[in-house]
Amino acid sequence: MRGCGVRAAIAAVVVVLAAVVVVVVVLNQKGVSTPGCTVTLPKDANAAAATQFTLQPDQMGNAATIAAVGTQRRLPGHAVTIALATALQESKLRNLPGGDRDSIGLFQQRPSQGWGTPAQLQDPVYASTAFYEKLVKLDNWQTLPITEVAQSVQRSGAPDAYAQWEPEARAAASALTGEYPAALTCRNLTVGLPTANLVNTAEAELGTAKLSGPHPAAEGWAFSSWLVARAIPLGIDKVSFAGQTWTADSGAWTADSAAGPDLSLHQVTTPPTS
Repeated sequence: MRGCGVRAAIAAVVVVLAAVVVVVVVLNQKGVSTPGCTVTLPKDANAAAATQFTLQPDQMGNAATIAAVGTQRRLPGHAVTIALATALQESKLRNLPGGDRDSIGLFQQRPSQGWGTPAQLQDPVYASTAFYEKLVKLDNWQTLPITEVAQSVQRSGAPDAYAQWEPEARAAASALTGEYPAALTCRNLTVGLPTANLVNTAEAELGTAKLSGPHPAAEGWAFSSWLVARAIPLGIDKVSFAGQTWTADSGAWTADSAAGPDLSLHQVTTPPTS
């Protein structure tokens, strides 16, 4: 009887351990399949920038909009870094419908402080433009610490909070302005039919809808990164530039001898099969 009891106890332990293994495997599988967009910079990149970090697709899409508006206005990467650090602190790069008092949107700008109407501030392009317009009016914004400049624009109750986001903001700005090639990837995306018009969105954010074709390296990679970051609403499942291709299926940039030097893209035209 005692032997039977021992064997039963051992069997119970084995069952429990097996269940734990199954749970761990399932959790790991879920982690692997989680949609995300990752910025990866080379080791010799700007020491003040994070070498790798990941955001959810909607966050990176908003970051891409902020960067595109800055690029359209011919502002340097430093301006984009300031804007991204500000939005990371204010909203975690989410287009919030509200906040403290009457704060709204990516930058938590307040209608009562003259930033615009609530509807305008929920428009990421308008909100980004308003931020940059105020930024460039500041004296010495190009040389002052990022947190000091952001505070001068925002007048926040936590003036030193922007500094914590500087590494991530620098990395994202480097990728989204095309400073580094193939530095932004988005994986495990479910890309279906477009929910936004590519031409209208590109013209509003980038200032041009002429995306396919030849581009200087930095511009081409800026456009390519924007397309990848905005893949879900625009229905983009493939982008190629400078001999590399990103696909929604692979979630990575890979060397592609068929890609050629020019930028090309593909949009989903039929609903995905279940």
